[in-house]
Amino acid sequence: MPAPELPVQLYGLERSVYTRIARLALEEKGVPYALQEVEIFGPAGVPAEHVVRHPFGRIPVLRHGGFMLYETASITRYVDEAFDGPPLQPATPGERARMNQIVGLLDAYAYRPLVWGVFVERISAPRSGRAPDEARIADALPSCERALAALTALTTPDQPLLLGPSPTLADLHLFPMLRYFALTPDGRAMLARFTRLDEWLKRMDLRPSVEGTRSVYERTEA
Repeated sequence: MPAPELPVQLYGLERSVYTRIARLALEEKGVPYALQEVEIFGPAGVPAEHVVRHPFGRIPVLRHGGFMLYETASITRYVDEAFDGPPLQPATPGERARMNQIVGLLDAYAYRPLVWGVFVERISAPRSGRAPDEARIADALPSCERALAALTALTTPDQPLLLGPSPTLADLHLFPMLRYFALTPDGRAMLARFTRLDEWLKRMDLRPSVEGTRSVYERTEA
């Protein structure tokens, strides 16, 4: 007899930054879930059944019973508020605003240069048989540096994580992006100049939620 389906299903890709953000929230809250792989980057394009879940064909999408939700920041907030477990949002309005500011900064200014500008060109492209686009990497690096400087300025000094002693949704949003960036020689060299974020990355890398969501790129890291 097949096992009953878990009430929480996450549609996405193990290697996807945004899918991992949602998974980190589920892992930190201790929520049992099943990851349903949906290949949206294949030659056939986005599967038709996934467009029903997400009209723009993006990932991830969360299904909790009969409730369906897309957009990663909405998913992580829902996970934090709908399930028991340690809180992932700060208690005060100011701290929550800072957390949301960091999440917004990451989506608007950091994700594209860190991941698509550097990681995809330096790590992902060669694995698919394409040479890195050095001009694209060079063009992305100043934006990476500006984003890391802005992030550093928004963190709480003398705290082990971005805003305090415990992870918030800001930490979970940043980790997959910065972890991929740090897999590249360009990223490692830049992070050596941003010691606050470099040390933060090492602390986050020890968390069980991170270990339980490692991507193929980390598992094959030299």
